[in-house]
Amino acid sequence: MPALERRLKVAICLATEAGALAMRLRPPPGGPRATLKGVQDWVTEADGAVERFLSERLLREFPEDGFQGEEEGVGRTGRLRWVVDPIDGTANYMRGANRFCVSLGLLDGDRPVAGVIVAPALGETFAAREGGGATLNGVAMRAADTSAMSRATVEVGWSARRPMADFLALCARVTEAGAVLRMGGSGALGLADVAAGRQDAYAELHINLWDVAAALVLLRESGASVNDFMAGTGAASGNPILACAPGIGTAMNALF
Repeated sequence: MPALERRLKVAICLATEAGALAMRLRPPPGGPRATLKGVQDWVTEADGAVERFLSERLLREFPEDGFQGEEEGVGRTGRLRWVVDPIDGTANYMRGANRFCVSLGLLDGDRPVAGVIVAPALGETFAAREGGGATLNGVAMRAADTSAMSRATVEVGWSARRPMADFLALCARVTEAGAVLRMGGSGALGLADVAAGRQDAYAELHINLWDVAAALVLLRESGASVNDFMAGTGAASGNPILACAPGIGTAMNALF
Protein backbone atom coordinates (compact mmCIF):
# COMPACT_ATOMS: atom_id res chain seq x y z
CA MET A 1 0.00 0.00 0.00
CA PRO A 2 1.47 3.40 -0.95
CA ALA A 3 2.75 5.38 2.04
CA LEU A 4 0.23 8.23 1.77
CA GLU A 5 -2.76 5.91 1.42
CA ARG A 6 -1.63 3.91 4.44
CA ARG A 7 -1.19 7.06 6.50
CA LEU A 8 -4.69 8.22 5.61
CA LYS A 9 -6.21 4.89 6.66
CA VAL A 10 -4.35 4.99 9.98
CA ALA A 11 -5.31 8.65 10.49
CA ILE A 12 -9.00 7.84 10.02
CA CYS A 13 -8.79 5.08 12.64
CA LEU A 14 -6.85 7.21 15.12
CA ALA A 15 -9.03 10.31 14.67
CA THR A 16 -12.10 8.11 15.21
CA GLU A 17 -10.62 6.77 18.45
CA ALA A 18 -9.67 10.30 19.48
CA GLY A 19 -13.24 11.44 18.84
CA ALA A 20 -14.55 8.65 21.05
CA LEU A 21 -12.15 9.75 23.80
CA ALA A 22 -13.41 13.33 23.47
CA MET A 23 -16.98 12.09 23.81
CA ARG A 24 -16.15 10.20 27.00
CA LEU A 25 -14.57 13.32 28.49
CA ARG A 26 -17.23 15.77 27.28
CA PRO A 27 -18.70 18.01 29.99
CA PRO A 28 -22.48 17.98 30.49
CA PRO A 29 -24.53 20.83 28.97
CA GLY A 30 -24.48 24.06 30.94
CA GLY A 31 -22.05 26.82 31.83
CA PRO A 32 -18.42 26.91 30.65
CA ARG A 33 -16.27 24.13 32.10
CA ALA A 34 -12.87 25.10 30.76
CA THR A 35 -9.91 27.44 31.17
CA LEU A 36 -9.36 30.61 29.18
CA LYS A 37 -5.94 30.87 27.52
CA GLY A 38 -6.91 34.02 25.57
CA VAL A 39 -9.95 36.05 24.57
CA GLN A 40 -12.70 33.43 24.04
CA ASP A 41 -9.89 30.88 23.53
CA TRP A 42 -10.88 27.94 25.72
CA VAL A 43 -9.00 24.77 26.64
CA THR A 44 -10.40 21.73 28.44
CA GLU A 45 -8.84 18.66 30.01
CA ALA A 46 -9.92 16.76 26.92
CA ASP A 47 -7.84 18.96 24.58
CA GLY A 48 -4.66 17.79 26.26
CA ALA A 49 -5.77 14.17 26.57
CA VAL A 50 -6.76 13.88 22.91
CA GLU A 51 -3.55 15.54 21.72
CA ARG A 52 -1.38 13.23 23.85
CA PHE A 53 -3.28 10.19 22.58
CA LEU A 54 -2.70 11.15 18.94
CA SER A 55 0.94 12.07 19.52
CA GLU A 56 1.71 8.74 21.19
CA ARG A 57 -0.16 6.59 18.67
CA LEU A 58 1.31 8.38 15.65
CA LEU A 59 4.81 7.99 17.10
CA ARG A 60 4.16 4.25 17.39
CA GLU A 61 2.84 3.97 13.83
CA PHE A 62 5.18 6.42 12.07
CA PRO A 63 8.25 7.13 14.22
CA GLU A 64 9.93 9.01 11.37
CA ASP A 65 7.13 11.60 11.09
CA GLY A 66 7.00 14.95 12.83
CA PHE A 67 4.17 16.07 15.09
CA GLN A 68 2.68 19.48 15.90
CA GLY A 69 -0.28 20.04 18.22
CA GLU A 70 -2.26 23.13 19.11
CA GLU A 71 -1.61 22.74 22.82
CA GLU A 72 2.04 21.58 22.95
CA GLY A 73 3.45 22.97 19.70
CA VAL A 74 6.05 21.11 17.63
CA GLY A 75 6.92 17.95 19.51
CA ARG A 76 8.84 16.12 16.76
CA THR A 77 10.32 17.10 13.42
CA GLY A 78 10.29 15.26 10.11
CA ARG A 79 9.74 15.87 6.40
CA LEU A 80 6.20 14.56 6.88
CA ARG A 81 4.50 16.31 9.80
CA TRP A 82 1.17 15.61 11.47
CA VAL A 83 -0.66 18.77 12.57
CA VAL A 84 -3.41 18.28 15.16
CA ASP A 85 -6.22 20.34 16.56
CA PRO A 86 -7.43 17.96 19.29
CA ILE A 87 -10.81 19.67 19.67
CA ASP A 88 -11.79 22.39 17.22
CA GLY A 89 -14.94 24.10 18.42
CA THR A 90 -13.99 23.92 22.10
CA ALA A 91 -16.52 26.62 23.00
CA ASN A 92 -19.26 24.33 21.66
CA TYR A 93 -17.73 21.20 23.20
CA MET A 94 -17.43 22.61 26.70
CA ARG A 95 -21.13 23.59 26.73
CA GLY A 96 -22.33 20.13 25.69
CA ALA A 97 -23.09 21.15 22.08
CA ASN A 98 -22.34 18.85 19.15
CA ARG A 99 -20.49 21.02 16.61
CA PHE A 100 -16.86 20.16 17.39
CA CYS A 101 -14.27 17.91 15.81
CA VAL A 102 -10.86 16.30 15.90
CA SER A 103 -8.71 17.62 13.04
CA LEU A 104 -5.65 15.68 11.86
CA GLY A 105 -3.68 16.94 8.86
CA LEU A 106 -0.49 15.68 7.24
CA LEU A 107 2.01 18.04 5.63
CA ASP A 108 4.90 17.21 3.32
CA GLY A 109 7.15 20.14 4.09
CA ASP A 110 4.63 22.97 3.90
CA ARG A 111 2.25 21.20 1.49
CA PRO A 112 -0.88 19.63 2.98
CA VAL A 113 -1.19 16.13 1.51
CA ALA A 114 -3.79 14.32 3.66
CA GLY A 115 -6.42 15.22 6.17
CA VAL A 116 -9.09 13.74 8.42
CA ILE A 117 -11.78 15.60 10.35
CA VAL A 118 -13.96 13.56 12.70
CA ALA A 119 -17.05 15.14 14.29
CA PRO A 120 -18.00 12.38 16.76
CA ALA A 121 -21.21 13.89 18.11
CA LEU A 122 -22.44 14.39 14.53
CA GLY A 123 -21.34 10.95 13.35
CA GLU A 124 -19.32 12.40 10.49
CA THR A 125 -15.85 11.66 9.10
CA PHE A 126 -14.32 13.83 6.37
CA ALA A 127 -11.19 12.45 4.70
CA ALA A 128 -8.93 13.25 1.74
CA ARG A 129 -5.48 12.60 0.37
CA GLU A 130 -3.63 14.28 -2.45
CA GLY A 131 -4.85 12.88 -5.77
CA GLY A 132 -7.37 10.58 -4.08
CA GLY A 133 -10.48 12.76 -3.85
CA ALA A 134 -12.41 13.75 -0.74
CA THR A 135 -15.14 11.85 1.11
CA LEU A 136 -17.76 12.29 3.80
CA ASN A 137 -18.47 9.01 5.60
CA GLY A 138 -16.86 7.18 2.70
CA VAL A 139 -18.96 8.88 -0.03
CA ALA A 140 -17.30 11.21 -2.53
CA MET A 141 -18.06 14.89 -1.99
CA ARG A 142 -17.77 18.01 -4.11
CA ALA A 143 -17.99 21.75 -3.54
CA ALA A 144 -21.31 23.36 -4.48
CA ASP A 145 -22.06 24.63 -7.98
CA THR A 146 -23.46 27.93 -6.67
CA SER A 147 -22.68 30.78 -9.05
CA ALA A 148 -24.47 33.81 -7.55
CA MET A 149 -23.96 35.53 -4.22
CA SER A 150 -27.71 36.01 -3.96
CA ARG A 151 -28.01 32.22 -3.59
CA ALA A 152 -24.98 31.73 -1.35
CA THR A 153 -24.63 30.73 2.29
CA VAL A 154 -21.39 32.06 3.78
CA GLU A 155 -19.83 31.36 7.17
CA VAL A 156 -17.60 34.06 8.63
CA GLY A 157 -15.30 33.07 11.47
CA TRP A 158 -14.23 35.47 14.20
CA SER A 159 -10.65 35.89 15.42
CA ALA A 160 -9.45 37.92 18.39
CA ARG A 161 -6.28 38.64 16.41
CA ARG A 162 -8.11 41.11 14.18
CA PRO A 163 -10.13 44.20 15.19
CA MET A 164 -13.84 43.62 15.72
CA ALA A 165 -14.52 46.43 13.24
CA ASP A 166 -12.82 44.40 10.48
CA PHE A 167 -14.94 41.34 11.26
CA LEU A 168 -18.18 43.35 11.27
CA ALA A 169 -17.22 45.10 8.03
CA LEU A 170 -16.62 41.74 6.33
CA CYS A 171 -20.00 40.47 7.54
CA ALA A 172 -21.64 43.63 6.19
CA ARG A 173 -20.00 43.25 2.77
CA VAL A 174 -21.11 39.62 2.51
CA THR A 175 -24.73 40.35 3.44
CA GLU A 176 -24.87 43.41 1.21
CA ALA A 177 -23.81 41.16 -1.66
CA GLY A 178 -26.94 39.09 -1.01
CA ALA A 179 -25.56 36.08 0.86
CA VAL A 180 -26.95 34.51 4.04
CA LEU A 181 -24.53 34.56 6.98
CA ARG A 182 -23.74 31.61 9.21
CA MET A 183 -21.45 31.24 12.24
CA GLY A 184 -20.92 27.75 13.63
CA GLY A 185 -18.02 28.02 16.06
CA SER A 186 -15.64 25.55 14.37
CA GLY A 187 -13.37 26.72 11.57
CA ALA A 188 -12.38 23.17 10.60
CA LEU A 189 -16.01 22.08 10.24
CA GLY A 190 -16.93 25.31 8.46
CA LEU A 191 -14.25 24.60 5.85
CA ALA A 192 -15.29 20.94 5.63
CA ASP A 193 -18.86 22.06 4.94
CA VAL A 194 -17.60 24.08 1.97
CA ALA A 195 -15.82 20.98 0.66
CA ALA A 196 -19.04 18.99 1.07
CA GLY A 197 -21.19 21.60 -0.71
CA ARG A 198 -23.25 22.30 2.43
CA GLN A 199 -22.34 25.96 2.38
CA ASP A 200 -20.75 28.10 -0.29
CA ALA A 201 -17.91 29.88 1.50
CA TYR A 202 -15.95 30.14 4.71
CA ALA A 203 -13.97 33.29 5.44
CA GLU A 204 -11.87 34.25 8.45
CA LEU A 205 -9.43 37.14 8.72
CA HIS A 206 -6.94 35.15 10.80
CA ILE A 207 -6.77 31.44 11.52
CA ASN A 208 -4.01 29.07 12.64
CA LEU A 209 -2.42 26.14 10.84
CA TRP A 210 -3.88 23.48 13.14
CA ASP A 211 -7.40 24.73 12.33
CA VAL A 212 -6.92 24.30 8.57
CA ALA A 213 -4.22 21.65 8.00
CA ALA A 214 -6.71 18.84 7.37
CA ALA A 215 -9.34 20.99 5.69
CA LEU A 216 -6.99 22.38 3.03
CA VAL A 217 -6.68 18.92 1.48
CA LEU A 218 -10.45 18.33 1.65
CA LEU A 219 -11.07 21.63 -0.12
CA ARG A 220 -8.49 21.08 -2.85
CA GLU A 221 -9.68 17.55 -3.58
CA SER A 222 -13.37 18.57 -3.63
CA GLY A 223 -12.80 21.29 -6.24
CA ALA A 224 -13.32 24.29 -3.96
CA SER A 225 -11.44 27.56 -4.49
CA VAL A 226 -8.99 28.36 -1.67
CA ASN A 227 -6.56 31.21 -1.11
CA ASP A 228 -2.88 30.44 -0.47
CA PHE A 229 -3.02 30.04 3.30
CA MET A 230 0.58 28.75 3.44
CA ALA A 231 2.00 31.93 1.87
CA GLY A 232 4.56 33.89 3.86
CA THR A 233 4.49 32.91 7.53
CA GLY A 234 1.10 31.20 7.37
CA ALA A 235 2.43 27.87 8.64
CA ALA A 236 4.11 29.50 11.64
CA SER A 237 1.82 32.34 12.66
CA GLY A 238 -1.44 31.93 10.74
CA ASN A 239 -3.06 33.75 7.84
CA PRO A 240 -6.47 34.72 6.48
CA ILE A 241 -8.48 31.89 4.94
CA LEU A 242 -11.06 32.09 2.18
CA ALA A 243 -12.57 28.91 0.76
CA CYS A 244 -15.58 28.91 -1.53
CA ALA A 245 -17.54 27.25 -4.29
CA PRO A 246 -15.61 28.00 -7.49
CA GLY A 247 -18.60 29.77 -9.06
CA ILE A 248 -18.47 32.57 -6.48
CA GLY A 249 -14.70 32.72 -6.12
CA THR A 250 -14.26 36.02 -7.95
CA ALA A 251 -17.10 37.66 -6.04
CA MET A 252 -15.91 36.44 -2.64
CA ASN A 253 -12.32 37.50 -3.31
CA ALA A 254 -13.56 41.00 -4.10
CA LEU A 255 -15.39 41.13 -0.76
CA PHE A 256 -12.54 39.62 1.25
